[in-house]
Amino acid sequence: LHMGKTMKDDLTVVAKYINKLYPPEFNVFSTYAELYHNYFASQAKKNAESHLEDKDIYLLLSWVHNFYPKDMRKDHALAMELDKVKLGSLLPSNLSKQLENKYLDSEEVTVKNSLSRCLDKEIQRWKEDKEPEKLNGHFQSELLGIFVIQSIYSSQKRAEDISKAVGEELSRRLLKELPAFLRSYRDAFEDFKEKSKKHRYYKPILIANINNCWNFR
Repeated sequence: LHMGKTMKDDLTVVAKYINKLYPPEFNVFSTYAELYHNYFASQAKKNAESHLEDKDIYLLLSWVHNFYPKDMRKDHALAMELDKVKLGSLLPSNLSKQLENKYLDSEEVTVKNSLSRCLDKEIQRWKEDKEPEKLNGHFQSELLGIFVIQSIYSSQKRAEDISKAVGEELSRRLLKELPAFLRSYRDAFEDFKEKSKKHRYYKPILIANINNCWNFR
């Protein structure tokens, strides 16, 4: 953040005031821009090659794909001058791809584990001597129906915020996870139907799960 703000503020001063003090052939703005970019890129590369936590990988990818090319280089005071310089990306494409794959692998596992824990909690609720919650007057599982969909949607949205390509790849992966989760859900529910017919709230639980199906569709 400090490097980005410094680069943006300083280049704005160069574009507005310093550039016009020199003959065009000196390429003053280009010189400043290239030096700042090269330093910024070297720091990004250094970070990318070190051990990064998942949140740091996400932040670095956000800089590579969004903050740097869109928020900084498309700034109204700089865009025209920067378009002439052709600075390139903050990271080499192969290193950026490695980070994207790490992020996708991690996010896929996170969502998969989250869905699994959610189903375990739901199964535990079925065993309790407790009536299911009602939403708009109908029995429904807020935990299962809403949490699962929100987990998948928010994960896709975060990936899309990095780049369209990363978002599409994560969506493709999660489209495999969702049917696997739904099969586990179906099997657990069938098991409950067979073994828990004497449950005090057997019928409301059946209704709640049937109502969940519409949300999943």
